[in-house]
Amino acid sequence: VKPSPFGPDDQIGATNRITPAVTKAAAAEIQTGAVVPMAYNLVDGVPLFGTRFTKTMLTTASLVPGAEYGKNKLTYMEDTYLSQSHVGTHIDGMGHIGIMDCYYNQTPMGKFVTQNGLKKLGLENLKTFATRGVIIDMVKVFQDAGKLKTNPACRTPCLDGGTVITDADIQAGLKMYNVTLREGDAVFVHTGWGDLFNQFPAQNANYNKSEPGISKAAAQWLADQKVVLVGTDTWAVEVIPSEDTMEAFPVHAILLTNNGIHIIENVRTDLIVAEAASSKRATFFLSMTVPKAVGLTGTFVNIEAIQ
Repeated sequence: VKPSPFGPDDQIGATNRITPAVTKAAAAEIQTGAVVPMAYNLVDGVPLFGTRFTKTMLTTASLVPGAEYGKNKLTYMEDTYLSQSHVGTHIDGMGHIGIMDCYYNQTPMGKFVTQNGLKKLGLENLKTFATRGVIIDMVKVFQDAGKLKTNPACRTPCLDGGTVITDADIQAGLKMYNVTLREGDAVFVHTGWGDLFNQFPAQNANYNKSEPGISKAAAQWLADQKVVLVGTDTWAVEVIPSEDTMEAFPVHAILLTNNGIHIIENVRTDLIVAEAASSKRATFFLSMTVPKAVGLTGTFVNIEAIQ
């Protein structure tokens, strides 16, 4: 695991690159004020990795006659949301992935693990994500190259599970809109696989059993461009099955563990891809809400692209 370029005490990761100058430059992307949602609704029943779970319960006790509050008979309702943090549209934090006991910035995580959370590399260390976002349309890249292999369960064009997205593919997608990545950018990749997510629960098994995704070389190329985030409309960002089936989630290790670059999974990319095709602009101001949850390895996020 590589040391952080931001010093031996760094727990922030790549969002160190989002300086006031980066945010100011990104604000120039707001031209029409159009706001495009990029997160799925948080709801029970969506595809979940492994044994992850969600369960929502509504408390309505005061609606029972005689249980109201005050002479004005006020009632209220509230929710209990039982869930693991890596579900739906969510962010992977620095404490999510390591190589054995070694995590981001060569942190020996065994020393910082408690039953109730991490004592180091938790999400409370995040800086802002107020930066420029870039959408890359891999469906269009593969269509134009005449190499699109789709999945019959997708209702709209998608890359099939197991399709490897190379660094050359990423660069072709950027060239399509004449975009050059800048330090501090947030990169989102549209594969069309999210169409299966949208068909929950009917296509949950199909969605989870494989996915198109970026290669190790593509991940390293993106890291070399000094981006702060990589998100896709898939559940793991990287190609599944892996290029080397003996490796477990190597792209996660490249981005998170070695470069401090956050991963966003299950991103809704179809709307911003359509907006980019219409406006001929693949860049936008990224508005993303991330709760600074102390000691957590990840959490749900809400994402909006503002053009």
